[in-house]
Amino acid sequence: MDTSIENHRNPLTILMAEDDVDDSFLLAEALKNLGCGGKLLLVKDGVELMDYLNRQGKYADRELSPLPSLLLLDLNMPKKDGRQALREIKADPSLEKIRVVIWTTSDLQEDRVLCKEAGADDYVTKPNSFEELMEEVKALCRRLLQVSL
Repeated sequence: MDTSIENHRNPLTILMAEDDVDDSFLLAEALKNLGCGGKLLLVKDGVELMDYLNRQGKYADRELSPLPSLLLLDLNMPKKDGRQALREIKADPSLEKIRVVIWTTSDLQEDRVLCKEAGADDYVTKPNSFEELMEEVKALCRRLLQVSL
């Protein structure tokens, strides 16, 4: 699903792997409200994520499925969880440079350690309010995408 947050001055692509439609909607709203620019694309599970990144099936067209500038990766998804997807991404030379932010409800220290060791660029426990979400997204845009807000 393509969620329009496009800003023609900023050709960023943000890919979100998230099975919760409410979480993906709120993130899209935060990005729009902040004017981070770019395009937000959504996939609903780890299998679809890997199809997208490997440009398989409906994601074969490179114009419609550009590699993301940033991947927001939920850990607890159906079919293939985010931990497994992260390991696959970071083990693939053609994908390993993608910035990956774990975006999850899990606040377990063992998940944080595992993701850091697997190569995640950041780990964010999903905020509890829209205001906290806005602050977290603003910080991510500044830190990882060098977008000034």
